[in-house]
Amino acid sequence: MRGRFAPSPSGRMHLGNVYSALLSYLSAKKQGGEWILRVEDLDRQRCKKEYSAQLLDDLLWLGLKWDNFSPEKGGLAPEFFQSNRDSFYISAFNSLCEKGLVYDCFCRRADLLSASAPHASDGSPIYSGKCKSLSENERNLLLKTRSPAKRLMVEDKSISFIDGHFGAQKSNLPRDVGDFIIRRSDGNFAYQLAVVVDDALMGVSEIVRGRDLLSSVGAQLYLYGKLSLIPPDSFPEFYHLPLLLSCDGRRLSKRNKDIDMGFLRDNFSAVDLIGKILFLSGCIEKEEKISLEEAVGEFDWKKVKKEDIFVA
Repeated sequence: MRGRFAPSPSGRMHLGNVYSALLSYLSAKKQGGEWILRVEDLDRQRCKKEYSAQLLDDLLWLGLKWDNFSPEKGGLAPEFFQSNRDSFYISAFNSLCEKGLVYDCFCRRADLLSASAPHASDGSPIYSGKCKSLSENERNLLLKTRSPAKRLMVEDKSISFIDGHFGAQKSNLPRDVGDFIIRRSDGNFAYQLAVVVDDALMGVSEIVRGRDLLSSVGAQLYLYGKLSLIPPDSFPEFYHLPLLLSCDGRRLSKRNKDIDMGFLRDNFSAVDLIGKILFLSGCIEKEEKISLEEAVGEFDWKKVKKEDIFVA
């Protein structure tokens, strides 16, 4: 069994990131499994090396040492940074192109968002398929003005799966997913393609993350099937967490500087913070100091809340 935490180093981690990291770690260790770290730095403009270094330091401060820890390489080997993994994405991308599943898209806004995980609260619309119906002449004229992004065509079918925490789910690909970008117009690969390729090649068997990414599972399972990197009985299991929300109902975000690790480390010890997160999630009945080893014993998916959690 192998779980993972795959943060994006676009700023300092906040309480919501640490909550996801801790519960993914506890779920893996409760099962006697491994927990690996992967840095999702596809967006070269927003992701900085100093943020990556801080991210690793913050996790180690909390006691969350990843099983792919590499002391001789600064804590994490280069192959676990997505910015170093283009060769794997190129191979997967070419495979999809050879199957006739990819087309040029000249629409701009979605291209900018595609390198990051598509959180439901960001309000990304389902793509209309506009560029799929372009004539050859229209496409050639547009090629003179800009480079296109590349979209993957989805089939007219539904994908059903069981979320380990929220139960039975069903995603209709045209209605709920739409054709989605797998490579940006600048040549960088998009989140959906990279995350599937990496989880498959890294042997990830359990994915724990916020419920705002529940809507991504349909697209990712569709990609797993089309890429054939692993057999269907080896597809990872998904567990989605209720979100931590600010008092005004916003999802905690790096953009809003919500309770980041700078503040948390200044005001809490590691055992304080672990206890706070376990209490917020519903795994313990009162907020108290708790060691990481004790937290593994206390963690139980049956205790984890399903409704979103407001953070005072």
